[in-house]
Amino acid sequence: MKKIVIIDYGLGNLRSVRKGLEHAGAEVVISKDPADVRDADGVILPGVGAFSDAMKNIVPFLDVIDEYVTSGRPMLGICLGQQLLMAHSEEGQKTTGLDLVSGHVVRFPHTGLKVPHMGWNSLTIEQDHPFFKNIPDGTFVYFVHSFYVDTDPAHTLASCEYGIRFAASVVNEAGNVIGTQFHPEKSGDMGLQMLRNFVNMC
Repeated sequence: MKKIVIIDYGLGNLRSVRKGLEHAGAEVVISKDPADVRDADGVILPGVGAFSDAMKNIVPFLDVIDEYVTSGRPMLGICLGQQLLMAHSEEGQKTTGLDLVSGHVVRFPHTGLKVPHMGWNSLTIEQDHPFFKNIPDGTFVYFVHSFYVDTDPAHTLASCEYGIRFAASVVNEAGNVIGTQFHPEKSGDMGLQMLRNFVNMC
């Protein structure tokens, strides 16, 4: 059974993520101990809240995250967790991120649409990747966010339209660090399939 560690740094929706991963057949550990990351088969970086607060809270994990990602094992950032993968965010004062995926985090522009972007929206799959195995183009997933990731096409696994087109899912050059701006654990059967795909990658 694959051991998946959910990093608990105080700003995550942990229970629903754990249930989704357990449904996918994984052994799940929610941990505040960086040492637990070292022997994980997969790591989840969840997050709900402010980018700057998250980066302060995650400081004890910085070294072990770099070590883990360099090993080539899979890591998934969800919602704020995807944003933390970027180089920096313009939320509040410009804050440095983990810089694991090329790009930065910006606020939705004034387009007449309500912010936050909240509810179901459809994905355009931009690249083949094991995370999106058996996920059809146009799949609806659940979003709640006021900021989005601005990255280039090479790092965009899936995009979404909300006034502008933005990266709904990102990936690093090596393909082992993935982010989703949406919540797979709240996205029904297709979201559970994505979590199952992640477990199978581990």
